[in-house]
Amino acid sequence: MTMAGQTINDRLLAARHSLAGQGLAKSVCKATTEECIGPKKKHLDYLVHCTNEPNVSIPHLANLLIERSQNANWVVVYKSLITTHHLMAYGNERFMQYLASSNSTFNLSSFLDKGTVQDGGMGVPGGRMGYDMSPFIRRYAKYLNEKSLSYRAMAFDFCKVKRGKEEGSLRSMNAEKLLKTLPVLQAQLDALLEFDCQSNDLSNGVINMSFMLLFRDLIRLFACYNDGIINLLEKYFDMNKKHARDALDLYKKFLVRMDRVGEFLKVAENVGIDKGDIPDLTKAPSSLLDALEQHLATLEGRKVSAANTPTQSSSNQRNVKSAVSALSSTSSAFGTAAASSKFDNTNGIDEQLKAQVLAEEEAAMNQYKSKVSSPTSSGAAGASAALTNPFLSSPPAAQAGQPIVDLFGAASAQPAAAAAATKASDDLLQLGNPFADMFEASGGGGAAAAGATGAALNANNLWMHNNGFNGASVSSAAATNAFVSDSNFSSVFGNTEPAGNAGDGPAKYDGAVSSPFDWGATDDDGGAAQ
Repeated sequence: MTMAGQTINDRLLAARHSLAGQGLAKSVCKATTEECIGPKKKHLDYLVHCTNEPNVSIPHLANLLIERSQNANWVVVYKSLITTHHLMAYGNERFMQYLASSNSTFNLSSFLDKGTVQDGGMGVPGGRMGYDMSPFIRRYAKYLNEKSLSYRAMAFDFCKVKRGKEEGSLRSMNAEKLLKTLPVLQAQLDALLEFDCQSNDLSNGVINMSFMLLFRDLIRLFACYNDGIINLLEKYFDMNKKHARDALDLYKKFLVRMDRVGEFLKVAENVGIDKGDIPDLTKAPSSLLDALEQHLATLEGRKVSAANTPTQSSSNQRNVKSAVSALSSTSSAFGTAAASSKFDNTNGIDEQLKAQVLAEEEAAMNQYKSKVSSPTSSGAAGASAALTNPFLSSPPAAQAGQPIVDLFGAASAQPAAAAAATKASDDLLQLGNPFADMFEASGGGGAAAAGATGAALNANNLWMHNNGFNGASVSSAAATNAFVSDSNFSSVFGNTEPAGNAGDGPAKYDGAVSSPFDWGATDDDGGAAQ
């Protein structure tokens, strides 16, 4: 198993889902890869969006996650649980309703990953073994099952109900319904507290992400729990014997759970959560428990002390008020923490820090764009960039006013003079620009310098003398053309003229054509050839 990125199994499985056209299955596969980090936010956000789409099958999505939880790899199983928990918290309520109504639960009570032990014990570089992660997976799965069961029993999620004195759901419940609701809430809170991890256990990104989700749920659950206990204490002295007995038992369990919640919050503080973001626990006075027990004893008809007088009853009322005041401050602190969206980012990145980093990156990008758009105005750096990048370099000042070359137009005087100064050997085939010279020769209104330049160009151009485009005389061209010179021809091929005609000037044509094959043949009169 490779922890540096996605494994071959992850890529093959994603490719198989892509070929099959199973986009939802591919997204679940991407969120639950074997890479030892928490599920990526983009995959979680897409799955949350899918829960809000009417054409997406919620049972199919839930079954895909449950199927991934049956994998032998602890990372895949753990990330499938985290993804499910994330959809419970942020997805559409249809997802929670399906999990609560179906019998498809996470059956991981005996899960154990032995693969990393066989590989030498270290499944994650610098982290914990999969063997040691297995207990936390079993406890986490138990909590998610209990969360679904509590929704099935109450038809609402305790983490999403209204809280507070005025509109709190548990603060406004009647006594009978409250006594039925608090045990369900206690069972879910117990399952969460049984996760029981320490700060040294949070050694990789997977378990860290699950801890943050549990911390978020704990704040909301205990806020509801505290509201329910306050409502219970306000109604306690008006209850009958049976209800008072149940209420006293619930209050005793509340005191035990308050201590365990305090331990969980200490772990959260040790792993780096700001102390100001952790709510304070304010306990009720211990004298309240004695007052509640004395009132229950009075209802049951047991022998009570002589001090149980109307004065004592008023003292009990004062104890209840002081306890309600203390618990109300706790409820306010937890309610404020629950209302904050700071812990909604399960990747552990502060939104303010993220916004600051994005602003700095945008400023750096704008500065870079300004340098690229005007490289010549940024000093030495811009000059070097202009030299190394031909697309950024500006044309020289001497060439700024140069006209565009016109293939069919008459050449100007200055470029023509420069062309005449060039050597004939520079143009191996002596291919000039016959089109420009032709139009130049035909234009009688041109300048005299331009005409002279055109003649100079044509003098070195062999093709301009015999192609019929040039108006110059052949004799002048032959005088300057090295290829029609008699001396050059004789130096190459030898002097083939007879000696007797050397000084007689040009030979005259007498009407007879000699054949090159008649050398050594006899004349017409039978004599030998000269």
